[in-house]
Amino acid sequence: MLTIRNSALTLGLALLALQAPSYAAPDPLNPDSFSTEFGTGDRTKMVRFGLQYNAERQFFKSNGTHLGLYFDVTLAAWRGNRFMGRDEDQNIADIGFTPAFRFQNDNKLGFYAEGAIGVHLLSKLYNNDGKQLSTAFQFGDHIGMGYVFDNKVDLGLKIQHFSNGSIKKPNSGVNFLIVKVGVPF
Repeated sequence: MLTIRNSALTLGLALLALQAPSYAAPDPLNPDSFSTEFGTGDRTKMVRFGLQYNAERQFFKSNGTHLGLYFDVTLAAWRGNRFMGRDEDQNIADIGFTPAFRFQNDNKLGFYAEGAIGVHLLSKLYNNDGKQLSTAFQFGDHIGMGYVFDNKVDLGLKIQHFSNGSIKKPNSGVNFLIVKVGVPF
């Protein structure tokens, strides 16, 4: 059965495949921007640092707007305060890679909306406040919106969901509300 997540992933991969002949991978030593994110949800707090690489591709260009693509490489720390249902902390490191599609103005300034599905590797299995993730491998999908100022500072808000896609049970999922501040290099 096709789910919304599988449909979005299939569409994203198809768009990338159609553009593959004219697409060059970003240089890992030359990111375009740096971000700091703070999130909270499910009695867990998160701080995340990321490097973003713009793909410089423009899909569905129309009326001064387009759908852009960037890659986000992140390192995060999670702290849950109800480990196994007790008043104990659980600390987890998270490494992630996320291709993100952003609907934005052609000059990349002003308001934007974005959506993404990425992959994450957790240092431990999450077990906090009655929610459990049974695998260290997780999908992290998000939807968000934000504003890029004239000095290129990116201020965003997003909702992110982590799940293993039912690879293994239990799979309660974890949700975060995240504030992002990005600055260009």
